[in-house]
Amino acid sequence: MANHHDNFDMYDSSYQKKWNSVRLGPEKDIIAGWARAAKKAGLPFGCSIHAAHAWRWFETAQRSDQSGPLAGIPYDGKLTKADGKGKWWEGLDPQELYAQDHALSKDSLNNGSIHRQWHWGEGVYPPTKAYIEKFVNRTIELINKYEPDLLYFDDSQLPFWPISDAGLRIAAHHYNHSLKKYGKMRAVINGKILDEQQRKALVWDIERGQANDILPHTWQTDTCIGSWHYDRSIYENNRYKSPQMVIQTLVDVVSKNGNYLLNIPVRGNGTIDDLERKIVQDISRWMKLNSESIYDTRPWEIFGEGPSTENQAKLTGQGFNEGRTKFTSEDIRFNQRAPHCLLQ
Repeated sequence: MANHHDNFDMYDSSYQKKWNSVRLGPEKDIIAGWARAAKKAGLPFGCSIHAAHAWRWFETAQRSDQSGPLAGIPYDGKLTKADGKGKWWEGLDPQELYAQDHALSKDSLNNGSIHRQWHWGEGVYPPTKAYIEKFVNRTIELINKYEPDLLYFDDSQLPFWPISDAGLRIAAHHYNHSLKKYGKMRAVINGKILDEQQRKALVWDIERGQANDILPHTWQTDTCIGSWHYDRSIYENNRYKSPQMVIQTLVDVVSKNGNYLLNIPVRGNGTIDDLERKIVQDISRWMKLNSESIYDTRPWEIFGEGPSTENQAKLTGQGFNEGRTKFTSEDIRFNQRAPHCLLQ
């Protein structure tokens, strides 16, 4: 993860030079470490990028408590560099991180309204050109410095689309950089809620969900065995996805021309807990026996047979239909061998 909606860069960023993991927190270049590890293992390297939406996501920081002893006292969304005098963050400018020196979007006090405004419509307060260009510079530096093969954007289509061509410029740079380095296209970009034309240029990402049939272009589901970030209560209540659910979903996704991206959330010290480790080990055991049915495959004439083909949870919008299709021992999924491809 190069950055999340908190707008904090997990690498040595020249454009977010004060609010990054080399300057604060772990004081190390997290992305550099992952890049070295992936390339040493001969794996494609990918980065997820979420920071475009910090502009709207952090509008909560402009609020205040509605009741209690601190009611009406503003949160920290409007703090400036001068407010840090004598504090641990003296010399840092909160606005470089929060970017909240702007008016609230329409219906901003409604926590659910941000999802309706994800496409930069429905009354969202427009981001400034400076904010957009800073995001472009940060992302292009990420591409040039760490050379990821894959960029995952947590955006409808591309960052700031359709109010800006910023995402298109980043995509062009990523693709051209790959062509120049390898002499062929190795670069991949994930986008969400793509139409059929857009899926020819980007890999459609279905969040926590799966397609209902074989799709003509390679797609991806991204999901997690728990929450996107480490949540101790999931461990304590044993609410992780089971290895069986992961494998059943994997098989279904691959039979429909999809790829399965699974997140294993790590604790603050970079480790995973014993339940997560057991899940990964169980998946690994299955993969050792059945990997040839997953890797280097392509869909067959039909994706499957059995009860689950009739009771599939329908995909709408961004995704989120996983776990609602019930698989049984009568269900079968098909695919066939194919030449090696980076995506599969």
